[in-house]
Amino acid sequence: MILNKLLNIKYPIIQGAMAHIATGKFAAEVSNSGGLGVVSSAVYNPAEFRQEVRTCKNNTDKPFAVNLLLLHRQIDEIIDVVLSENIKIVTTGAGNPSKYMDKFKAHGIKVMPVVSSVALAKKMAREGAFAIIAEGSEAGGHVGDLSTMALLPQVYEAVDIPVVAAGGIATGRQLLAAKILGACGAQIGTALLATEECPIHESYRDSIVAARSSRVVVIGGTNGYKTQVIKNNMSRKYIAAEKNGKSKEELELYTLGALGRAVKEGDVINGSLMAGQVVGQINHKTNLKTCFQTLMRDYESVKQVICEC
Repeated sequence: MILNKLLNIKYPIIQGAMAHIATGKFAAEVSNSGGLGVVSSAVYNPAEFRQEVRTCKNNTDKPFAVNLLLLHRQIDEIIDVVLSENIKIVTTGAGNPSKYMDKFKAHGIKVMPVVSSVALAKKMAREGAFAIIAEGSEAGGHVGDLSTMALLPQVYEAVDIPVVAAGGIATGRQLLAAKILGACGAQIGTALLATEECPIHESYRDSIVAARSSRVVVIGGTNGYKTQVIKNNMSRKYIAAEKNGKSKEELELYTLGALGRAVKEGDVINGSLMAGQVVGQINHKTNLKTCFQTLMRDYESVKQVICEC
């Protein structure tokens, strides 16, 4: 796989930009372990975001990226931080970065939009994206409609720039499958939640290790914010409210601050335990170095078996 060569990293793996989790310190840990760490802007104001970026810089000399939540209320100021801190790799989500692409390119920034449709992938390629991150509905957190298996090969056929797979990847076997479908690497998130470096409450980590894939559910389908989470009291109440036709504002009462409570306080009952469908494959705690080494070792082993067939 060539993503590691394109980004000058050891492994072809990008860390998912999980809100409340993708801190500067964690991104640095990921980069130091051989992946591409990503600092999320989602829950920070511009000053806080700058501090997270500088924390990452102070803890690694390896490449890292930042993720721009394009629906951020202060997105223009957040982008000013990106430019002034001389960030060279950006991933984007929750919107269309078209209006900022010329500015990014003028500053030599490699832009990798996260997309869930072929149409947006084609548009981003036309506007100068460095690569596309094609995220399928197996992913944790906010998701689209198409599975990675369906989305990835269509995006690969539609664009002439590198494509990164996201959603449903936690093992070397799945990484190899993504390569066969056209990916040059993968973005992973759920698998990293079980690592000791990941800054989540231990109760959240325990829930990841204990959960089966049948325990994940998508909420928010009625208001356009589909989110994949582990089933708990919050998700059951949310789904019941959806079925009863509650308004968007009423539904938001269940999720407002829920991810933060899960991450920081360990509220696994009424918090939002975002996780992808691969959670059933994650059955023990680990560390980043071992996680990446195991994934790549399995990738090479399975590739060898296939080559011998």
